[in-house]
Amino acid sequence: MQSSKILVSNWRKSIQVQVNRNLAINRHLKSSPVLFTNKTFTFEQQQEALSSSQQQTQKRWSTTVAINNTSSNSVKPSPPKHDWDRAVSEAERIVGYPTSFLSLRWLLSDEIANVALYLRKLVGSSHPLLKTAKGLLYNGKNTMQAWGLIVLLISKAAGHAPSVPDMEQDKSAGVLHSQRGLVEVTEMIRISHLIHNSLVNLQRSTKASQDSSSYDDMTFGNKIGLLIGDYLLSHSSAEMANLRNQVVVEIISSTVRDFSESEFIGERDEQNNPLPSRPGTKPLQQQTSKTISTTDIDFCREDVLKPMNINKYLGDPEKEWEARNILNVGSLLGKSCSASLLLAQQSEELQKKAYLFGKHLSLAWQACIDAEPFQLSSLPYDTTFSLVSAPVLFHLEYDPKLYDEIEKGKVCVDNVDYNKIHQAILQGPGLEKTKQLQRKHTTAALKVLESFPNNDARKALENIILAMQDL
Repeated sequence: MQSSKILVSNWRKSIQVQVNRNLAINRHLKSSPVLFTNKTFTFEQQQEALSSSQQQTQKRWSTTVAINNTSSNSVKPSPPKHDWDRAVSEAERIVGYPTSFLSLRWLLSDEIANVALYLRKLVGSSHPLLKTAKGLLYNGKNTMQAWGLIVLLISKAAGHAPSVPDMEQDKSAGVLHSQRGLVEVTEMIRISHLIHNSLVNLQRSTKASQDSSSYDDMTFGNKIGLLIGDYLLSHSSAEMANLRNQVVVEIISSTVRDFSESEFIGERDEQNNPLPSRPGTKPLQQQTSKTISTTDIDFCREDVLKPMNINKYLGDPEKEWEARNILNVGSLLGKSCSASLLLAQQSEELQKKAYLFGKHLSLAWQACIDAEPFQLSSLPYDTTFSLVSAPVLFHLEYDPKLYDEIEKGKVCVDNVDYNKIHQAILQGPGLEKTKQLQRKHTTAALKVLESFPNNDARKALENIILAMQDL
């Protein structure tokens, strides 16, 4: 009995010590209410003080919640940003394949290993092939490797007909083995086109031709680029024949024709880079517009294999840009999506939807890439941009006098003042109209996706499109 009294006495002493500590803390907290006012008080007084403090805290919390609710009604929260890397990683998990066919097996092949040895000799030079190689391997926001992933996702979103044999199905990924082969063919054709575009057109009037060391580097880089591009193109032809589908071969072959046609549109500078059409060459009934057109530029609706008549679009900034980039990028992605659904024995109507989705997505992607150099207030040193990009074409419609600066490139590419063009575009409506153009095609791509079943693959495609809008 005496020991229990001692325990109770010690317990009360410990409570008094804690109370004294709380008093000392409250004296230094000016913003907080004083919870304890007596130096010593009984256990019942403690409980009353604690309960009153909890009631005060509850009142303050209720007031804060009410204020937040009132402010949330008056001020709309900003929409959440979508993470590009996360969207791509989630898409890779859904299809069970990495972003590109550039797998370890392909990189360790004898042909690519020999190419890598020769590419090392170009390090330190200014050959564009190095920049292209970096873009192929760099897994960034504007990566060139996501094309195959898009085709696989649209294939899985659409599914396949029940008549497809089990031997053709990759049940773990949800796609067909032939569709995976088509993806590799698509990426090889895409990369071969990019590498061929990296070749430098050496002229006697350029600095590279006057400097012997630079000339040797450029010549060597051209040889390597030509060999790599030809190897990929020929290898894609062999892989395409293994698909054993004549219609698919015809569809994909027409994309190579479209690539070639895109290289002969309008005028070119000495490096064979495209130049925009002179302002004022469009028909008189097509006046300058402040908004983006809703008309759709495309191949023949009855047969997408027929060549596009691009001459009627030259001179109109938006239509010229769309026609150039449909031939250059949209044709391959759109027709690859269509051919992939053909391999899955889907309906012709769904194949057309897949083509439209690939076309609009590639155009939205290209608009995002075109706007990237103009997101900065000043152009970085020794940096150029395409003179037929969307911001340039839209600004020429607004200020035709800028074409005089662009026209200097016909004599020598070094005469073009890219900083002057960059600053002029920042002060005009070209960048804003490019963003409107991107939203136009992203909206069209999302609308086409509504025709596909609602599943994880479709959701991954929607996330990629939304993430691309936030770039």
